[in-house]
Amino acid sequence: MKQTHFYKFLGKGIFKSYNSISFFLFLAIPILLLSCKEKQDKEKTETQESQPNIVFVITDDQGYGDLGHTGNPIIKTPTIDKFATESVSLTNYHVGTTCAPTRAGLLTGRNCNRNGVWHTIMGASMLNKEEKTLADVLQGNGYKTGMFGKWHLGDNSPFRPHERGFDEAFYHGGGGVGQTPDYWNNDYFDDSYHRNGVPEKKEGYCTDIWFDEAMRFIEDKKEEPFFCYLSLNAPHGPYNVPEEYYNMYKDETAISEKQKRFYGMITNVDDNFSKLLNKLETLGIAENTIIVFTTDNGTARGYKVDEKSKKLLGYNAGMRGTKGSEYDGGHRVPFIIRWPDGGLTGGKSLNSLVAHVDMLPTLTKLIGQEFTPTKTMDGTDVSSYLLGKADAPKRYLVTDTQRVPWPIKGKNSCVMDDEWRLIKGKELYNITEDPGQKNNIASAHPEKVAEMNAFYETWWADVIKETKFSVIELGVNDMDVLTCHDARTIDFYPPWNQQMIRAGKPMEPAPFTVNFVKAGKYKFHLRRWPVESGLALGAAIKDGKPATSHTEAIVDGKSMKFSKAYLKIGDKQVEAKVDNNLGATVLELDVAEGETELTAYFDMEDGTPCNAFYIDVQRL
Repeated sequence: MKQTHFYKFLGKGIFKSYNSISFFLFLAIPILLLSCKEKQDKEKTETQESQPNIVFVITDDQGYGDLGHTGNPIIKTPTIDKFATESVSLTNYHVGTTCAPTRAGLLTGRNCNRNGVWHTIMGASMLNKEEKTLADVLQGNGYKTGMFGKWHLGDNSPFRPHERGFDEAFYHGGGGVGQTPDYWNNDYFDDSYHRNGVPEKKEGYCTDIWFDEAMRFIEDKKEEPFFCYLSLNAPHGPYNVPEEYYNMYKDETAISEKQKRFYGMITNVDDNFSKLLNKLETLGIAENTIIVFTTDNGTARGYKVDEKSKKLLGYNAGMRGTKGSEYDGGHRVPFIIRWPDGGLTGGKSLNSLVAHVDMLPTLTKLIGQEFTPTKTMDGTDVSSYLLGKADAPKRYLVTDTQRVPWPIKGKNSCVMDDEWRLIKGKELYNITEDPGQKNNIASAHPEKVAEMNAFYETWWADVIKETKFSVIELGVNDMDVLTCHDARTIDFYPPWNQQMIRAGKPMEPAPFTVNFVKAGKYKFHLRRWPVESGLALGAAIKDGKPATSHTEAIVDGKSMKFSKAYLKIGDKQVEAKVDNNLGATVLELDVAEGETELTAYFDMEDGTPCNAFYIDVQRL
């Protein structure tokens, strides 16, 4: 064979072989890719199936003593009491002393003075935009996330729950049903709440609705790992409850009328908690679901001086202080956690110091997720302690009650370890020997006082460097609503609930800290009543309701007459005459992009200035 023919023959063979290989690869690669994808999907499914769900139930204003199994002789909480016998209870678990600060610390692992939520109103109950929440972390790791009930970490962008890691959120406004940011005339029964920011009318009692929505979410997501944050407003006031629950306590003589309703609200929670547990069992996911029951601060009504008899009524588990107190009764609360597949069962009680700020690092560790904080954490992972594999970390923690325009060093502070409490830097108590905090033994232990104060000094210096106001973003939505609940008042509380709005007492003008995300022309609708009320600026309303055995009174709405409206943004100001027959006075202004202060107010006919209670901000 000639050389040229040989090369032609060889070339044809190679070409045929190449074509055969190409054809084989053409068939094989998609099959291999499909096989790899199926393997990855299978591994992902197996991982998801092995990852536990999380159901976190937190009630509002229910203290450690407001449960049967913690010693209360009157209250009826059979489901939660039985749940405690199947779970692990933390008996030295601590939170903030009021609602929003606890929720902020729980979701971020950081003390409330760091993250913008040291109050419940006054522009200091909005979670800083830069904070990463537990929902953010879980959502980023493939969990479906839902929250139901009380949010209380901001009603504007970028603070709303569906902007902070929750796929689905159904919630009331402000810090309670019937507060100023809440939908007008909500009273716990047949109300309108917000689903991812959009109002939706529902029939029924609020607590029943939150549980029903949570159970629907759980059923919808049962095939995937999910995080259900069931954050209740009950038993926060006003103390409105279905009559059947009041009737359970109506003949009790050892508690007041308000306590009867308060206890009724808790028993209603207990009944709903029973339905929730049954739902998990029915769906076959109870064994691999982490379920937590806890509360957000000490009791608000369970241990109180009766207004009529002037007697101290109720039960507080022998503790000193209630909601808002720096003593243990203000911040030691029940915490019960169950996870059968993970070994968190058996009715054990653990007595070392644990806190709400430990929940983010602990829960992420329990479910096998990575969490690398980018900010200073006050909490730490206590999963090994929960599982009986290690002792709890030895450390100091701080809780306090601020409720002021700007945090004050040492104000109502409590430095804690397992057995010691240093109150306001001066009073020292040993909780093991003196759980009622009756005997201040600071003079007998000056070295302990010095050590705990030194920790607080260092801790506070680090915290206050991070403290800042949260900034409301305007222009994100076509229409945003500012309410006086979030105005930055200095030496007075704004009208933070709708009863105060109805009362019609003038409010001194106060600014909002805002950021216009887009420059341009805006309309500002200055209102006394919210738009959904349909009321004119000068209207009085006669729709008040008397108190009943199981509900509180609603007052009529007083007329207010205005003469002039003012809008000040930065160094710009516009004004206009008011027509009290209209629903709002509308002012227009060209606004620059960026952070600034916004103040909107009226002159009343007698010359008294009064902040606009509601301001609708419309981007044109």
